[in-house]
Amino acid sequence: MSEIPRGRSETHDGDTHLLRYVIELPHPQAVVWEKVASPEGLPSWLCAADPLEPRLDGRVTLRWLNGDTEVSGRVTAWDPDHVAEYTVDAPHGRIRFHLEPDAGGASTVLRFTNEFQGDRDLLLDCLAGWHDHFERLRDALDGAPMDWRKWTTGRWSELRELYAQDVAPWPKWVP
Repeated sequence: MSEIPRGRSETHDGDTHLLRYVIELPHPQAVVWEKVASPEGLPSWLCAADPLEPRLDGRVTLRWLNGDTEVSGRVTAWDPDHVAEYTVDAPHGRIRFHLEPDAGGASTVLRFTNEFQGDRDLLLDCLAGWHDHFERLRDALDGAPMDWRKWTTGRWSELRELYAQDVAPWPKWVP
């Protein structure tokens, strides 16, 4: 089982966060594309997508299967087999999957970004959440899709604690 590298975050304008993950997945690009850009693939590791209109400015609604979060928005970038970007309601903002094949085409590099606004708690929630979901993507690609009825917060909590060690507390503003 391959390890998922830790994500990085940048904060600008006070409460706008940009998360970045770079993950090498030992699967062909077309297989990874199906998991990140189709209503059939997304539920195996992330969320239900209904509708998901696979075109620029298409409608998208994402419903997380481990809770009651549902967000709607538009497809803001679409380059089949390469880029799927969804810009949706808060708290998730802009979600971008960029796929590149390795030199031999047997593996795929996933460059993921998520830009959203929120406080430090939301930043930590999202860092841990995406990391947890990418572990589930890895498993789904390896033939073990997520059974959402068995989901618990255990792994997410571990990851959140790890990320909390990296993200400094924000100073309190005093007038």
